[in-house]
Amino acid sequence: MNSEARLSATPAGIALGPLAAIAPGTARNYVLQLRAGRFHGFVVRRGDGVFGYRDTCPHMGLPLAQTLDDYLTVHGALIRCSWHGALFTVDDGRCVGGPCAGASLTPWPVAVRDGDIVTA
Repeated sequence: MNSEARLSATPAGIALGPLAAIAPGTARNYVLQLRAGRFHGFVVRRGDGVFGYRDTCPHMGLPLAQTLDDYLTVHGALIRCSWHGALFTVDDGRCVGGPCAGASLTPWPVAVRDGDIVTA
């Protein structure tokens, strides 16, 4: 097993931490080291709900944030790729502006259970 491989998914049931670790209207980066390799993703919090995505822009395959946890536009309405300015909706990851119009972020299934964020 290659611990350096970049994974595209995670198994269900991995605890990521308390929902309170992400302020409402913000996002947080997660890097999970699993036996088969590493997974890079991020979670956006909206109220008591969460949306997860792989940390890869469909335009060029780069991570979206150049600065840790800086995934959202100034008012938190959209996800932003800090490299080339692509904009994505939070609820479904669809590109609504920038160089990858028509593409979408890859969802990362996450849920809130008993106040904790877990992979789903």
